[in-house]
Amino acid sequence: MKVQEVIDRILLDCCGGKKLEETCDVLASGHMEMEVKGIVTTFMATADVIKEAIALGANLIITHEPTYFTGKDHTDWLTEDAVYVEKKKLIDEHQITIWRFHDHMHMADTDRIYDGLIKELEWDAFKADANSPWVYELESTTVKELAQYLKNKLGMKTIRVVGNPEMSCSRVGILVGGGSLGLGREQMPMELMNEKNLDVMLCGEITEWTLCAYVNDAAMLGLKKAMIVIGHERSEEWGMKHMADWLSPLVEGVPVSFVDAKEPFHYV
Repeated sequence: MKVQEVIDRILLDCCGGKKLEETCDVLASGHMEMEVKGIVTTFMATADVIKEAIALGANLIITHEPTYFTGKDHTDWLTEDAVYVEKKKLIDEHQITIWRFHDHMHMADTDRIYDGLIKELEWDAFKADANSPWVYELESTTVKELAQYLKNKLGMKTIRVVGNPEMSCSRVGILVGGGSLGLGREQMPMELMNEKNLDVMLCGEITEWTLCAYVNDAAMLGLKKAMIVIGHERSEEWGMKHMADWLSPLVEGVPVSFVDAKEPFHYV
């Protein structure tokens, strides 16, 4: 099976074959006619993920986020950069093709990044709106207990909380990845908290002077609001983990493995 056929089968399964004209879902390396020996799914094709793919005998990496450090994987600014040169050398020497699966994954019949996170958290039964992946009604707990649950389920050593950790909560919103930046409208996360009467917002990336400031002021004013920040990678990696499960039957016996890109941070 060639790379193009793998991609076509993925898009047919997710989007009925629909393809966006303007998209970042392009090859960062390799070519569409390459014969696929094995596939790795991951949040990001880091150098360690690429090395693990090589060890597994995979020559196609499907990554959710960019390989070369900008949203469109442009490399014209990198030609003399040592990091780019070494990473490209690793990829080229082992004839690795890397395809980004981002826009189409989020626009699938259901957003498959959210689907993976909710499956990992075992929250399917708690969805408050069948038509939205954003709002969940949990059994009453505290922000601190919820944060500990997330740490355990998502394999995190440290988690950030804005607001009172002892606050009781049940209505939780989720904005994965860069969603908590507003998706083009920086006021959107605050509007969502207000309109859906959310106690807690679970976030990927944040801007400290938008939603973070809103929740911080709310807590200072005695209002029942808090925020838990798990980061971009920990909020989206699970969509790529569970992609390996639904991709395997589409590719007729080609080995499919998930490789965790892991948090980029060390906590000291």
